[in-house]
Amino acid sequence: MFNKILIANRGEIACRVIRTARKLGYATVAVYSDADRDAPHVALADEAVHIGPSAATESYLKFEAILDAARKTGADALHPGYGFLSENAAFAQACADAGMVFIGPPPSAIEAMGDKALAKKRMLAAGVPCAPGYLGEDQGDATLMLEAKKLGYPLLVKAVAGGGGRGMRLVRADNELQAAIDGARREATSAFGDGTLMLERLIDNGRHIEIQVFADAHGHAVYLGERDCTAQRRRQKVIEEAPSPVVSPAMREAMGKDAVAAALAVGYRGAGTVEFIVDDQLRHYFLEMNTRLQVEHPVTECVTGFDLVEWQLQVAAGDPLPARQEDVRLTGHAIEARLYVEDPYTGFAPQTGTVLWWRPETVVQGVESGRIARGVPGWGSPPYGVRVDDGIREGSVVSPFYDPMVAKVIVHGRDRNDAIRRLRAALARTPLLGLKNNGRFLSDLVNHPAFRGAEMTTTLIDHWLDAGEPMLTAPIAEDDAWRVAAIAVALQDGSSWRANSVSAYGFNLRCGDRTRAVRVRPDRGGGVAVTLDGNTEAARALSYREGILRFELHGVQQTAVALMAGALVHLAWRGHSFVFEEVSPFPSVDTLQDPSRALSPVAGKVTHVPVAAGDPVTEGQQLVCVEAMKMEMWLCAQAGGTVKALHAKAGDQVESGALLVELDINPTKES
Repeated sequence: MFNKILIANRGEIACRVIRTARKLGYATVAVYSDADRDAPHVALADEAVHIGPSAATESYLKFEAILDAARKTGADALHPGYGFLSENAAFAQACADAGMVFIGPPPSAIEAMGDKALAKKRMLAAGVPCAPGYLGEDQGDATLMLEAKKLGYPLLVKAVAGGGGRGMRLVRADNELQAAIDGARREATSAFGDGTLMLERLIDNGRHIEIQVFADAHGHAVYLGERDCTAQRRRQKVIEEAPSPVVSPAMREAMGKDAVAAALAVGYRGAGTVEFIVDDQLRHYFLEMNTRLQVEHPVTECVTGFDLVEWQLQVAAGDPLPARQEDVRLTGHAIEARLYVEDPYTGFAPQTGTVLWWRPETVVQGVESGRIARGVPGWGSPPYGVRVDDGIREGSVVSPFYDPMVAKVIVHGRDRNDAIRRLRAALARTPLLGLKNNGRFLSDLVNHPAFRGAEMTTTLIDHWLDAGEPMLTAPIAEDDAWRVAAIAVALQDGSSWRANSVSAYGFNLRCGDRTRAVRVRPDRGGGVAVTLDGNTEAARALSYREGILRFELHGVQQTAVALMAGALVHLAWRGHSFVFEEVSPFPSVDTLQDPSRALSPVAGKVTHVPVAAGDPVTEGQQLVCVEAMKMEMWLCAQAGGTVKALHAKAGDQVESGALLVELDINPTKES
């Protein structure tokens, strides 16, 4: 038995665990780093303890700091969430040695499945189908390259430790192999402290389907259906759904039995996920077992009606599973969309900054307040609804130290088409403003013929990036969006027009790389004539309070979020988000990128600098690598020249826009 639970994690999963623990009467303790001092999970818990600097290696990955926090607060159980230390057998053992209940599997089970190579060997011995690969102890580059050529391409270079897509590289040709080995090893060493690699033949055009399993200390185990996690970019999941649109009852049973057998073989206890890759003939192959709760667990909760965190607490307390296999029924269809602060239109580059608007419960475009649940399942019996799991609030600062996923929007519908419609509506009605994010991309993705037709593969989005798929081109603001932004500028977030003016006046607005002249003529009755490129449209402002603009345009009353922040208008309207800027009518200094100066695209950590001062470089050559939010970004030379100066070294933390490399550009023939 235990009474107080320390959550050794952050963000949305920490909030998620706290809510169920509170529902069941447990006291909770949060831990936080410098960067998370004002984070929502800190305020939500009963107690909170500071555990170190912002970098995860100095806070959320430090055994002793977390155990000290438990001792200080009298916590007698620990929930690791997912990521960080959730699959660290040594940490689970340290909790046991400290007399704490680790809410997860025993260390032996984590160790058995934690090494992907050893786990795969166990599965082969048990008769579970596995994709061909190299699992040897010889980690020399020459051996890895030889074994890769034996396997053939495409293949995956994978870290044997960790998860979440880290330490993984896709290789399609010989000339990509060395860079993939170096990058995977470097990333795995940084993230997990273990650079050991394995090779795995890629099941091209495959689907990623996983089985949720649960086991107790009394020898019982069940599977709770499958989740389809095929929609990925760079091996990172973006959309998950349950059940899978391609899995039949017979296939579900076969995969479920394989997954349960795998769990029982290692003496598993608690929540776990067995991941499979499924080929175009619907044959499944074992990938790995994640010995923890998954990010995508809410879709399983929606279709089964079970609170999986509650199950975790019950099993950890020594109780038997609350249901047997025959009690498991799947109802309806659930889809989860991961909201990342990243720009899908610039290669999914991660973003940092301050959340200016995030109100999933707020009335926007006709959504009734209170119809959205936050973080706790069990509410969503028919009529089906929307659930939001998040770890942010207005004013939250998104730093470069952690994962760029800040929230999950989950819907539950009668069937798949119903769920898709509900998800698109939910994403449109819960805008995140202040940071670029993938909200519109998610809506477009689930409406894409490939998704609707269940034709996604794990690499399709990456192929779209290479092929210039139109959906990955940034949306252009339509004329009416400019007019709405102009109305917001004229109102200046008040109930009356700027200075109560009834005189026409003009100003310039910029959106992206386009600047347009706008002229407005308001009247004291709330009407306004907006002239854009010589075309005038009549509109009427009905109300404008706390960023919510109600207006009439073309005879239709509508609602938008139009948040003023200095000279900027952050506009969310019709499922799109744009940032407009009121600018001076006078020409500004040329802001074109200077090829002689390589600037950091994000705030992050410099991980690799393969050049030195005085080195000649060619156009496209890699200069420096910056890591932020689980992603490596290489800055490449925009023109040939010579390295003039380096302003950063490996290990440095840099701000967005920081000067990293200066080049002397070779003169052109014309000059």
